[in-house]
Amino acid sequence: MDKSRYFKFTTGVIGYPILFVLIIWFVFWFEVRFGYDFNHYGVFPRTLKGLRGVLFSPLIHGDLAHLWHNTLPLLILSISLFFFYPNNAWRVLLLGTFFTGVLTWFLGREANHIGASGVIYMLFGFLFFKGIIAKYYRLIALSFGVVFIYGSMIWYTLPVDPKISWEGHLSGLIVGVSLAFFIKKGVVVEPKKYYWESSDYNPEEDEFLKHFDENGNFIETFSEKELEEEMEIIYKIETTIKDDAEKED
Repeated sequence: MDKSRYFKFTTGVIGYPILFVLIIWFVFWFEVRFGYDFNHYGVFPRTLKGLRGVLFSPLIHGDLAHLWHNTLPLLILSISLFFFYPNNAWRVLLLGTFFTGVLTWFLGREANHIGASGVIYMLFGFLFFKGIIAKYYRLIALSFGVVFIYGSMIWYTLPVDPKISWEGHLSGLIVGVSLAFFIKKGVVVEPKKYYWESSDYNPEEDEFLKHFDENGNFIETFSEKELEEEMEIIYKIETTIKDDAEKED
């Protein structure tokens, strides 16, 4: 039985997302502590120099509020990715981050687009649509959970605030949805099956079920040999007690 096909918790499920969060906080701390400004390393659309932001922009945040608003969604969504899609988590994360940055480079306004929000929208799009496509109840429940918690994010894929990179959000959502449709092999992990869920399971041969009748009432059955052994044990106990009593008299 290939245990890798089943949902299971590993240290990476929590460890990698925490590492991502620590990295973006460290970059922000470094900027504040040493007086650097990395904003110019963001995605600047349709310029050769601006392509470096495809790699660096998810690590850079404008202020503490920007960083904090991205921390929890990044942590929760990436944990969900690594737990429910362990076989493709790194593929989704790396390809999603790369293509989100590239699409932002094509679609964005002439400004430095920074922050991990594009990656967050990519994770949101992938987790929601992949769960629906997979038609597996745990993943569908995850999809609805994601929408319940982060459904309001969809409004920020529109130009509702000039200070927000809605182009990066929209790019991330498009890339996440695309990956949900195109990544198929090894995506859905099977839940662990118990022996009674196997196709060759025969309830009549189940030793546990033999202790119950057809109405579900508990019964106990003994073979003739077991009954004889039990009666012999009881007899020996009674004999021993009687002998001890005679000795005392």
